[in-house]
Amino acid sequence: MSERKIKALGEIALRVNDLDLMQEFYEKVIGLELIQRFPKAAEGYAGHTQIVALFDRKEQTGFQGLSAAQTTVDHFAFTIALSDYEAEKRRLEALGLKVSVAEHTWVQWRSLYVRDPEGNEVELVCYDPTAATNR
Repeated sequence: MSERKIKALGEIALRVNDLDLMQEFYEKVIGLELIQRFPKAAEGYAGHTQIVALFDRKEQTGFQGLSAAQTTVDHFAFTIALSDYEAEKRRLEALGLKVSVAEHTWVQWRSLYVRDPEGNEVELVCYDPTAATNR
């Protein structure tokens, strides 16, 4: 068996109907600090703070999950090392998966997105200190 590339859980993202109420719950009931309206779970790994990402269902477009009208799950993210990014992209493509990529320059993250057999979106994300400056 090859070495595992997953280093940590990056975030859990939920599509919600009442963003303010959900943020208040995670901050005041669960006790998570809010970072730009996202509840922070932990410091994380390699620059990716562990968060619960809450997305207002009314403001999001393009969702293609199992049932966009009913599910609360948007995607799951796992942190990988930047040095593994390109190799993981090639490995996933070699497995026949459609891989989408994104750069989130506001937090200096690079992401690979694939769907699991049930249709859930899975993100492999890494911290890239050049992401905000290389474009």
